[in-house]
Amino acid sequence: MIEKIHIYHTNDLHSHFEPWPKIVQYIEDMRKLHSEKNEEMFLFDIGDHMDRFHPITESTFGKLNVRLLNQLNYNAVTIGNNEGITLPYEALNELYRDATFDVVLANLFTPDGTRPSWAKAYQIYTTKENTRIGIIGLTVFYQLFYELLGWKIHDPFELLRTLLVELNDQTDVIIVLSHLGITEDEELAKIPGIDIILGGHTHHLFEEGKIVDDVLLCGAGKYGQYIGYVELKVNQASKAIVEKRATVIATSQLNSESISTKETLNDAMKESELILNEKIGHIPDELINNWFEISPFSQLLADILKEWCAGEISMVNAGVLLDSLPKGPISKGEIHRVCPHPINPCNVWLKGYELKEIILQANTERMENLRFKGLGFRGEVMGKMVFSGVGIDVKVLSDGLKHIQNITINGDPIELKRTYKVSTIDMFTLGYLFPIIRDTKRKEYFMPEMLRDLLISKLAENHRL
Repeated sequence: MIEKIHIYHTNDLHSHFEPWPKIVQYIEDMRKLHSEKNEEMFLFDIGDHMDRFHPITESTFGKLNVRLLNQLNYNAVTIGNNEGITLPYEALNELYRDATFDVVLANLFTPDGTRPSWAKAYQIYTTKENTRIGIIGLTVFYQLFYELLGWKIHDPFELLRTLLVELNDQTDVIIVLSHLGITEDEELAKIPGIDIILGGHTHHLFEEGKIVDDVLLCGAGKYGQYIGYVELKVNQASKAIVEKRATVIATSQLNSESISTKETLNDAMKESELILNEKIGHIPDELINNWFEISPFSQLLADILKEWCAGEISMVNAGVLLDSLPKGPISKGEIHRVCPHPINPCNVWLKGYELKEIILQANTERMENLRFKGLGFRGEVMGKMVFSGVGIDVKVLSDGLKHIQNITINGDPIELKRTYKVSTIDMFTLGYLFPIIRDTKRKEYFMPEMLRDLLISKLAENHRL
């Protein structure tokens, strides 16, 4: 006889709640169908369900996300970097206090080396036909960021090998909830003992799964655009896997949605608006921001960044400010609206010749018009690079091209062999935008403060009610 097991999974919703009512209705319908057939069903989330760009998540520090997971009766979840490193230590420690699901997270520990009370390395579920399914959770190894927040994060590969040995005689099937990304998942698959990897972090979409060394890799994209599904067939007598098949369900093709979930989200939005409406100060004049020019608001942010991080100079792109601020009373919600990114301030140390190269690169039309997502950025376009402490003498040539003739640092000509302390934003130390900044050896990150926290602090200080 063959036992059929149905596994549904979500990942990287990033608080894009628009398709959530459809996801809820579909999962509830499938749960009812499988129950009527007396078939086993499991539901897992692979992390980054929350994202502080959304007012609901910002106002509740992710508690509403947990409530939504509770309501849909998830079996287990692991955390992503948006749960792990965009919340202060205490906020993450409290996030899952009321969770009714298992949080499987093998590689995160408290400062004293113990696993947090709300997490477990793995969970074993036993089906009606006594098939034992081991679920292991792993999150991305952002060691420096976790340490700055007070956590200890361990290498997921080392821990996984140990856990697979421990679970060998206790389970028939091993599934890894991996918020590590597709490249790491493909490496994980080479470790003997894993049957299925449900993946996330890199937003990869495997419409029919991917087999690597007989391990089924799965990924359901991002933002709730897809629901992942695995059909697992197990021989009841031998407990051997007979078949494992993956697919995805496009939420855009679903017609029904949960009315009660829509009501929950509508109520939560109203509550978040009340919470974020707390006034922090009063602005006497409009703070104008223009993505493609140096304007008062972006210049203010650059000045605040330089002051707060105690750098010699600072640099920040105007595109991180999504709008201007009107004169009059300002609230936390207004600051969140114009600066929703989970981006932290940082310092990097650069030689003068490196800084010059970055300034030249940042002032190209290609870079200013660059549209991108990720690295913490939740805006539309890079925009003008705005500096504090840097003077740039630009000459417009006869063909209309701009040529930088001179660069000064705090009034003095740039010294190409000197090292400068540059205050900037952490997204420049990641990815492909500025390889020189990404690859520099000396960096200093500030956490848990985000850019908007610096703005709130300064605006409240200078513009009291």
